[in-house]
Amino acid sequence: MADAGGAMSWNVWLAFLVASIVIAVTPGPGAVLSIATGLRHGYRIALRAILGLESALLVQLAVVALGLGAVLAASSTAFLMLKIVGAGYLVWLGILKWRAPIEEVDERALLRGGGRGFYLQGLFVNLTNPKAILFIVALVPQFVRPEHPQLPQFLIIGATMVVTDIIVMSIYALAAGRFRAWFHSPRMIRAQNRVFGGLFVSAGALLAGTSR
Repeated sequence: MADAGGAMSWNVWLAFLVASIVIAVTPGPGAVLSIATGLRHGYRIALRAILGLESALLVQLAVVALGLGAVLAASSTAFLMLKIVGAGYLVWLGILKWRAPIEEVDERALLRGGGRGFYLQGLFVNLTNPKAILFIVALVPQFVRPEHPQLPQFLIIGATMVVTDIIVMSIYALAAGRFRAWFHSPRMIRAQNRVFGGLFVSAGALLAGTSR
């Protein structure tokens, strides 16, 4: 990728890769979802949620590439509406997690069902986070050279962000999954539900209280 067809130099790409890693490892709702799902259901189910997170990331990047991210950044009303939806969704997830049944879950049945519900959870967690879009609005243009074709640059940026985030979220989920054997009793499952339910509600409250 010395110049990726005139799109992005190695130095610029490496700088963006470092920025992507920092963003990915920073704790947020996506990390909480990956850890909670990995601990409760294992990595194969958590991967569905992670793919949902990445799908939303690509949508957000497309929004920025089309220039709509700047509109969101400039519109207080649009930002407020998306923030309310995002905070409400996180709180709702927290309530569902808090009240989740404490019996063992048939993971084979979940896999046979395709894990669509977990994919959608990941999709909506990232998609309704206006801070993520604003962060991309602030970060991505610094690595895009306007004198070169935009599409190849955004493809490189999108691939870098998605692959980096998949790796980091997978590490979170796999690490959590290693402790699953310790959390099979009804008492520990209930504790999981309470802890992660509280974390989702807290994340929603923090998002609701943030400003641009």
